Amino acid sequence: MAQEPTNPEQVVLVEEVKHVRLLILNRPRQLNVLSSKVVALLAESLEKWDKDDSAELVIVKGAGRAFSAGGDLKMFYEGRSGNVMRVALVHGLVMGGGGALIVPANFSVVTEKTVFAVPEASIGHHTDCSFSYILSRLSGHLGEFLALTGARLNGKEMIAAGLATHFVPSEKLLELEERLLNLDTGNESKVRMAIQEFAIDVQPEEESVLNKLSVINKCFSKETIEEIISSFEAEARIEGNGWIGTLLKGLRRSSPTGLKITLRSVREGREQTLAECLKKEFRLTMNILRSVISGDVYEGIRSVTIDKDNAPKWNPETLKEVSYENLDIVFKPFKDELELTVPSEGDAFRWTGKYEVSVYPKLHSNNHNVAST
Repeated sequence: MAQEPTNPEQVVLVEEVKHVRLLILNRPRQLNVLSSKVVALLAESLEKWDKDDSAELVIVKGAGRAFSAGGDLKMFYEGRSGNVMRVALVHGLVMGGGGALIVPANFSVVTEKTVFAVPEASIGHHTDCSFSYILSRLSGHLGEFLALTGARLNGKEMIAAGLATHFVPSEKLLELEERLLNLDTGNESKVRMAIQEFAIDVQPEEESVLNKLSVINKCFSKETIEEIISSFEAEARIEGNGWIGTLLKGLRRSSPTGLKITLRSVREGREQTLAECLKKEFRLTMNILRSVISGDVYEGIRSVTIDKDNAPKWNPETLKEVSYENLDIVFKPFKDELELTVPSEGDAFRWTGKYEVSVYPKLHSNNHNVAST
């Protein structure tokens, strides 16, 4: 049976067992956050195995109860390492950039303990690491809803939304890992069959936000964030919509600049290729960190992680003060030599098939769920 990592000094643990490679994010006390060192070590291993004919299957997991709680994973935008099959075993928190390591994996396995969210807009940042591409291809306006509210999805909901491929009960996860290690191959059919031995069919609970898509689509299809909030407020006054209250409070507390940047980015993502989304997100991140139009990201970090007073003072304070002209500044392309460089091929991988069919047809009532190729 595969053992849990114990060496706290190594932020990434690597195991090589015949044709299988195991990557373990080993910072459980920091929720396995993806620091620059972690990303460099992951990239080093994946690039090495891409050139190694004996490496056929890569299993990625996190120590403790968090797979990853954010970070910069643009280098993994292809969703895999060359021709190596990649399986993500996700048990715990998956937030922000960490999702970019698991969502495009050939197989992403979640459990009843898995929690996914993209909360960046609330602190003055934006949904980066390819998520303007990912979210814009979810059903209807679910992507805008997740990006703006930071709402959390559990494992069952990730399966339904198309953000994960298989649900395995947590008590079976180590057994599955051992099965994959013993499989000793990257053959897609054999890997799928092995996972399906442990996977169970699941559906979101009755109270899931995924069963509120008619309201979500009605509100989050509005043109501006102001109109979205106004529409959401109106729906909250209708009997039976008590679930909206907490989400509305979060929206009202969020950075006006972060919300407007994020909404525009996800909306633009619908018409952009993966490479175009990554380049755009790189510009946004650089301009946000340089405080080109606002220093909200630093104020958001201060209020949440430094002073922990949860009382940020946004600048500008209101949505009305965040002008289209300022938004144009942070979205403006850089000079060619300053743009993010990505390989020429980008969109032709498993995303296309992943969003063509869903086990939860309610989520796929329009064409937004089909990825562009």
